[in-house]
Amino acid sequence: MNKIRVGFAGAGRIADVHFPGYVKNRDAVLHAVCDTDEGTALRRKKEWGVEKHFTRYEEMLSDPAIDAVEILTPTMLHEEMAVQALRAGKHVAVQKPMANSLESADRIIRAAETAGKVLKVSDNYVFYPPIVAAKRMIADGWIGTPTNLRIKLISGAGGWTVPPSSWEWRVREGQEGRGLQTFDHGHHLWAAAWFLMGTAERVTAWIDSLDGVVDSPAVIMWKYRDTAAYGMCEYCHEPDLAIPSRYYANDEWIEITGTKGIIVVNRCTGNIKKCPAISYFDGKWKDISVRDDDWAEGFKGSTRNFIGAILGREAPSLSAREGREILKFSLAVQKSNRLRREVYIEELDARFPGLYARRMISKDIRSRICRKGILERLGFGSGDSRYAVQAGGLVLGLPERYDPGAVEGWETAFGIRLLADGGQPERRYSLIIKDGKAVVTEGAIPANPVCVMAAPAGTWGAILLKKKKVQMAFIQGKLKIEGKAEEALKLLPSFKF
Repeated sequence: MNKIRVGFAGAGRIADVHFPGYVKNRDAVLHAVCDTDEGTALRRKKEWGVEKHFTRYEEMLSDPAIDAVEILTPTMLHEEMAVQALRAGKHVAVQKPMANSLESADRIIRAAETAGKVLKVSDNYVFYPPIVAAKRMIADGWIGTPTNLRIKLISGAGGWTVPPSSWEWRVREGQEGRGLQTFDHGHHLWAAAWFLMGTAERVTAWIDSLDGVVDSPAVIMWKYRDTAAYGMCEYCHEPDLAIPSRYYANDEWIEITGTKGIIVVNRCTGNIKKCPAISYFDGKWKDISVRDDDWAEGFKGSTRNFIGAILGREAPSLSAREGREILKFSLAVQKSNRLRREVYIEELDARFPGLYARRMISKDIRSRICRKGILERLGFGSGDSRYAVQAGGLVLGLPERYDPGAVEGWETAFGIRLLADGGQPERRYSLIIKDGKAVVTEGAIPANPVCVMAAPAGTWGAILLKKKKVQMAFIQGKLKIEGKAEEALKLLPSFKF
């Protein structure tokens, strides 16, 4: 089978990490390179051993030998160049961000749909092996349910040489309100946050500058959609701090916390941390090595995905729609900083954004008011009262949950009081532990209990259903313990509260 022949539009600094994906690639070959500077185009042609070079993009697109184009140019050129390539019948991989506005992104997407060609937004972070490994660990349940994601970015001095022209257009973008850190490079971080934990609902951003050019320091926080999970990203730019890096003079690490553990991706672009790529905590820290943990490996993975999508083997990632979602988040970050308020991501697609935001804020306030539950609104007590009707049966079922091996040789007696709650009357129970067995009797507290535990019936129900932690009920003052509290602590491992 003939190989997919690809042309590069743009041969600047970033092309250095896109080219290796075509070295010894059995399915594709870099066929041509185009750059407005002929010296650069010729140098790249010789350096990479490609067949053709061009200085005019239209000429490269007219070459029937070329099947696909990677657009590696400044963001403001993406729409025109992507639409041209799609209309010329070429598949397109466009460097992130795909455009500077949602309207521009939509025009690119419509052109791809009309042409029936693959359109992919290139972002190496969703293919960076340590981030891919962290995603797999989350999916496999290593940290339980993810609740928080934190990204730290530090930039400074060092790294590879970047031509001034590569910074000029980014500075212009920043002057137009799209920061070179939080918008341009930010796309990588927002893509990683989306890849690891899903779609954001709303975002708040504080973006400052120490030199009037770099949009740092900055702090961005967001809430994930349909879950009580949150994310945060911190930016620090320290121009006098040498960053060990083979690439750009910055580094990032990502921490994902879940109900059962923590995953830390220790580096991305640079090598500030001298340790294995991933650290994992589940009570003890463990180091996890990842094969091919060099930052540039993500570009190779992105190239393989592009070619695989052209050949029909897999879906493009980022797909055009996914790229648009990341762009929308990036624009929401900038809008939040500009307006000094929380921004709902979907308001950027709303016909009347301000009205949409006010409606969502009102909806959120109403949901908080109603969150206490119908029983509370009817006057039956706290939000836990919904579990009151189940509490008695759950207490009687405690012997089935007893693990005699948790506290060997334990013999004791407890009193349990279910205080009136949720329409249920007060009830009393005896819990006797002896000879490796637990026995619960309803009706009275034992004669000489080691301690008596009292809580509203709904609180007991929530605890035994694992809707509430014993510790939290105690801190809230809902669980009272009379007697030897240290004996009550043994209940936690014995009954797996």
